[in-house]
Amino acid sequence: MEHNTLQGVIFDLDGTLLDSTGMWRQVDGRLMAHYGKEVPPDLSETVQRMSIEEFSQFFVEEFDLPVTPEQIAQQVADMVAEEYREKLQLKPHVPEILDWLDQQNIPYGVATATYGELAEAALRRLHIWERLRFLLTEQDAGTPKTQPKIFQLAAQKLHLGRRQIAVVEDSLHALEGAKNGGFFTIGIADPENAPVWKEICATATVHIHDILDMKQFF
Repeated sequence: MEHNTLQGVIFDLDGTLLDSTGMWRQVDGRLMAHYGKEVPPDLSETVQRMSIEEFSQFFVEEFDLPVTPEQIAQQVADMVAEEYREKLQLKPHVPEILDWLDQQNIPYGVATATYGELAEAALRRLHIWERLRFLLTEQDAGTPKTQPKIFQLAAQKLHLGRRQIAVVEDSLHALEGAKNGGFFTIGIADPENAPVWKEICATATVHIHDILDMKQFF
């Protein structure tokens, strides 16, 4: 695929634009502690590929919790709400790359697995919201990022074909979903994806350590 045909960008949020993956890795442990359960050593890896709905269903069934999946989903949202609304910051060089994309008239938006309301709150606080063409969530798509549907919906928002769009992600399973949809994929390093970085490099069309490095593909 020739990268000089790229004309738009679909950004992931957590771990790509927002420095939040470390926070998310603590959520499942806090949830288990709340219900007095032991944390399995591979729990984070197990739930990483799940949507919020799948995650909530898994916790209720796997650990026999006395609540509904809907209650778990709300509990998790409550745990992270303050972080998104008041604390989480952009990753290094995000404002600079958005400035550059704006200067090049390259449109972009966000496709995220997190709660739409909280994603919007963080993006507004950090003055990114008004620059986006769209915000899409897994709830909007009805499928997790392991499937290409969310990226296909994002392409429609950009009014571009899949071969004209770069999907920028730090998550291996999301890169796999975008790759299966035929998109040009950019895997970006994050401290939390170090254990699977080799797999990300093998899966993504290209890989980078600094978000500014994506300029070379346009």
